[in-house]
Amino acid sequence: MTQIARKTRVIEGILPDAVPYDELMEAGKPAILKGLVRDWPLVNTSSTGQAVAYLKSFYRGLPVVAFVAQPEKKGRFGYTADATALDFESSQGPLNEYLDVVTSLPDDQSAPTIYIGSTDVDTFLPGFRTENDLNLNHEMFAACPPLVGAWIGNRSTALAHHDLSYNIACCLVGRRRFTLFPPEQVANLYPGPLEPTPGGQVLTMVDIDAPDFERFPGLGDALAVAEVAELEPGDALYYPAMWWHQVSALDSFNVMVNYWWNVTPDFMDTPQNTLMYGLLSLRDRPEQEKRAWRAMFDYYVFGPAGRAADHLPEAARGNLAPMDELKARRLRAHLLRRLNR
Repeated sequence: MTQIARKTRVIEGILPDAVPYDELMEAGKPAILKGLVRDWPLVNTSSTGQAVAYLKSFYRGLPVVAFVAQPEKKGRFGYTADATALDFESSQGPLNEYLDVVTSLPDDQSAPTIYIGSTDVDTFLPGFRTENDLNLNHEMFAACPPLVGAWIGNRSTALAHHDLSYNIACCLVGRRRFTLFPPEQVANLYPGPLEPTPGGQVLTMVDIDAPDFERFPGLGDALAVAEVAELEPGDALYYPAMWWHQVSALDSFNVMVNYWWNVTPDFMDTPQNTLMYGLLSLRDRPEQEKRAWRAMFDYYVFGPAGRAADHLPEAARGNLAPMDELKARRLRAHLLRRLNR
């Protein structure tokens, strides 16, 4: 792996019922929560066989989705050479059968990589969180509790990508390495095509473990500000929304559970749709128009939320007033009419 000097900050002594969510989000940077989940029963299983049996005890038979990469991919999930397709396959089947296959594979380069990702814990492993869970008693979770997903497989690397949500990733079985990049490094990470994607978010085109600086000269700038988080079983990693991260599972059998959440109401649309509409409406306009629209967006969108309405009488503020569910429905209907014209 490329040597990255910057290590993610470590916070010691935090318990699962006292996660400092406000402090973490205010800091706006990744943090390792050392030993946060070390007392969870799955972490304390004594062997791969015992960990598999523990997971199977919660499984109720619903088919899960697994991603399979052939041995020549060396555990990396990405694009084909021409970047027109993903270079791995997906299949559906019983979790217990996938667990048996994963744990029977040789731990060498002759084995395919099997990766069961973002599998909803409450749906597929009901009861697991009764014994293995964080305290989510925080006001920001009242209306929209985090999504809790399981990630299971052998040695693998999920290439750098970003999530739209905040995340606490709990390393339960096997070791994991996260390589993290601030959102501002997007250009230096050379994102792949908008379609296809493995889960809605683009992957980097670069190999950060074997950098090709001739093809991707900006990658050096990204690596200069990257940080690495090495996780042992029982550790957790917090990282903010939109941070790019490459995730490597380092052992022959690995289990991670993560908590994804957003701090905006459900009625707000995803900025990903805004980006797509920007490609349609803004990107190919003349540069002077784009500069003008950048100023307009800075005024209406990226500046202080109330600035554009502060000088208007309250009755005249309309969509410039704070967004609520009713305004969101009306605005969405208006946009749909315009898009379908």
